Amino acid sequence: MDEVPHDRIDDSLIALRRILRATESFSRELAQSAGVTPAQLRVLQIVEQRDGVTPKALAQQMRVGQATVTSLVDKLVAQQLVRRQRSEVDRRQSHVMITDKGQDCLRQAPDAQQQRFVRAFRSLEDWEQAQLVSSLERVAAMLDSGDADASTLLVAGQIDSAGRDS
Repeated sequence: MDEVPHDRIDDSLIALRRILRATESFSRELAQSAGVTPAQLRVLQIVEQRDGVTPKALAQQMRVGQATVTSLVDKLVAQQLVRRQRSEVDRRQSHVMITDKGQDCLRQAPDAQQQRFVRAFRSLEDWEQAQLVSSLERVAAMLDSGDADASTLLVAGQIDSAGRDS
């Protein structure tokens, strides 16, 4: 097998650093403007879109563990951005509901990085989308992230191995 030219290796590492730098920059901007992490923002968005949701459904939609969602919701409850409400149908279940303060937080938050990505991704041709997904999956495999908690968030170091949002 031919050896990869060093400039391609450097170019690929620079591209990875740019992605990481962009996610870190967004995380800082979000923390300053809205006081939440990207993972917490995603919880707020889902709760608002679905007009309340169970923690289990949140975990499934975000593709993270139940412990991660519990930690995220606990932090949002402490900030009074969401509240837990017992289900009227099944008292064993609770729903996470957004508060007025949580609505304000969503309005103050900068345009989520994921949303910018989605808009740009949708503008690509179908074959370009497929190629990009394939390439990103390959990069993830190369970085040995096979069993990592793989949410739909672009977050650098936000969720630790114990499922806690840092």
